[in-house]
Amino acid sequence: MLHLEDQACNGLRLWAEHFEKLILMIPEASGPLPPAWVPLERVGPSLERIELLIVPEAWRPDRFLRALPGQKPRIREAIARADYVGFAIGGLWGDWGSYAAWQAHKMKKPFYIWTDRVESAVVRRTLGSLPLRRRVRARVEVPLMAALERALIRRSTLGLFHGRETYDTYAPYASNPQLVHDIHLKRADHIPPEMLAAKIAGAAEGPLKIVYAGRATAMKGAMDWLAVLEGLAARGVDFTATWLGDGPDFAAMQARVAEGPLQGRVALPGFVSDRPTLLTALREADLMLFCHKTPESPRILIEALASGCPIVGYDSPFPADLIDPHGGGKLVTLDDVAGLTEAVTALAQDRTALSDLIAKAAQDGAIFDDEAVFAHRSELIRENLPGPR
Repeated sequence: MLHLEDQACNGLRLWAEHFEKLILMIPEASGPLPPAWVPLERVGPSLERIELLIVPEAWRPDRFLRALPGQKPRIREAIARADYVGFAIGGLWGDWGSYAAWQAHKMKKPFYIWTDRVESAVVRRTLGSLPLRRRVRARVEVPLMAALERALIRRSTLGLFHGRETYDTYAPYASNPQLVHDIHLKRADHIPPEMLAAKIAGAAEGPLKIVYAGRATAMKGAMDWLAVLEGLAARGVDFTATWLGDGPDFAAMQARVAEGPLQGRVALPGFVSDRPTLLTALREADLMLFCHKTPESPRILIEALASGCPIVGYDSPFPADLIDPHGGGKLVTLDDVAGLTEAVTALAQDRTALSDLIAKAAQDGAIFDDEAVFAHRSELIRENLPGPR
């Protein structure tokens, strides 16, 4: 039985609402199921209109080159049959999306590129956290990866770039760049008005409630997050904090909390697959503290805003664009732990400002829901690519 990440299943369901048939190229992997992966049948009745083109997972050069002769004709045949062609890119060896985009170009088939982060920059900024052999290989591959990204985007007819950070990076290379969003937040997931009013009133007193949800990794700034909280403790700020998620740095986070001033103040429950639990945590928190270090567009920031949870963290084009309309957050310079500590301390001491920020966050998040963003992208594809022959 095939499994797919639960949000990807929702995405397929939404794409199928806008197109009569889908051809999905997807690499197949074996081994234990990752958290939040569900049977493909979760897509629902529209799965009958989705054709699967399954290719092998082949992230190593030798595996990719061995798989290529058998997969090339299958990929080209699927491209030839499709009316609209688009590819998600983000890698080098084994990135079937990039390979298929190159084949579409050779076939003179107009195509769009979709991406939600600058993969080459993500790898570059996280080199220090990689094992030695992987680090050496990555130093060689990153320039090639960046060159491939630019080459494919230059040859695309349409660029769909999720979030301002990704858009600003890739727009100069695209003939038709478009800023889009990719979220799986339903309209019913937004904080109800009566709950928002109670949250605004409740922020006036009590410990400051801080939350974050994501993988415990260097790219998410897990250790910076703890450093900010240690700074709050040193200043005598009354707070509680929760990090929902696990990852490579999770054990180190647990040890640091257990051995330092955060003991009893910080909860690390690990990965949470239950969406209602996540939304409850966002709705109950006074703010989301984040320390993202790489050029990506994390959906959790949008989900926080829609939950009336201000985003407070490192500045970059993506969060800055999200809160530009109403100012539902506070941003400081990248890697400025002291500045971020000061920003959170100021909100803990000025509860009127905190309540105002909560209201503004809900306003900034009000425009986002999955139905709207998938309809937007579908419309862009139809408007900018040749239609059915």
